[in-house]
Amino acid sequence: MRFESDVEGERIDQYLSRVLDLSRSKIQKLGKAGKIQVFSKAVSNNYLLHLGDEITVDDAMDFEIKIEKEDIPLDVVYEDDYLLVVNKKSGMVVHPAPGNYEHTLVNALLYRFSLSKGSSNVRPGIVHRIDKDTSGLMMVAKDDKTHDLLSSMIKKKEVVRIYYALVEGIIPNETGTIDAPIGRDPNNRQRMMVTDVNAKDAITHFKVLKRFSDKTLIACKLETGRTHQIRVHMAYIHHPIVNDPVYHSKKATSFGQMLHSKQLSFVHPITKEHLSFDSPLPEEFEEYLASLTV
Repeated sequence: MRFESDVEGERIDQYLSRVLDLSRSKIQKLGKAGKIQVFSKAVSNNYLLHLGDEITVDDAMDFEIKIEKEDIPLDVVYEDDYLLVVNKKSGMVVHPAPGNYEHTLVNALLYRFSLSKGSSNVRPGIVHRIDKDTSGLMMVAKDDKTHDLLSSMIKKKEVVRIYYALVEGIIPNETGTIDAPIGRDPNNRQRMMVTDVNAKDAITHFKVLKRFSDKTLIACKLETGRTHQIRVHMAYIHHPIVNDPVYHSKKATSFGQMLHSKQLSFVHPITKEHLSFDSPLPEEFEEYLASLTV
């Protein structure tokens, strides 16, 4: 698997043990075997990370992991020989991770499709991800070439992703842009935050769709794709997403945050056809909107 460091000055074995939820001894064994690299060069276990370091961990990391195919209902909105577009339910984890190898989107996909390996054998086909409690549209690659092309398109901002979010309070502006860097919260490694420390640029554009008595429905367009970006940015401007279990002070229900990946548009990397998809809001989301007063 390959990913970028989001910290500065932390030992690589400590960092990998934390983010991958694996024992430090197992990480150190991989390091001693030369299976942990930074910019394609093997490093020692006491290597101190720099922000943006490209870390590669040999797939032997997954030697104890066997992903089972599971017959879980899927909402497939598009399929051809190269890729899929699926409409993910809120509450479904996208791919297996240490401690959680079942009932994910990947388990369901493997039951029905042959997918690209991608960057890791625990994330076959996954080009981009959305949070467990976010619903909506996602692209999935069937082969490695398509996977690489779609990943490149996302990096080049050639994929348009529009999310609908219900947030607390009344946003007075019709449109707005939040340009605020995001990094990991040093006091809670499961959270992200707006910060200048070990952060990456993050830009979210939003448009007001409807105002209720004490809430606002907005459409958000991502210019960047940072972890929890919309959730962090809306909380930062004091309009947290309704029912967000992490970035809202109020207790959330089991449905999760009112955030839905509604529209997805891109040029097919193989056929060059322009594809555009729009998915309905989940029933729980619609019912909550219907209960609000204007």
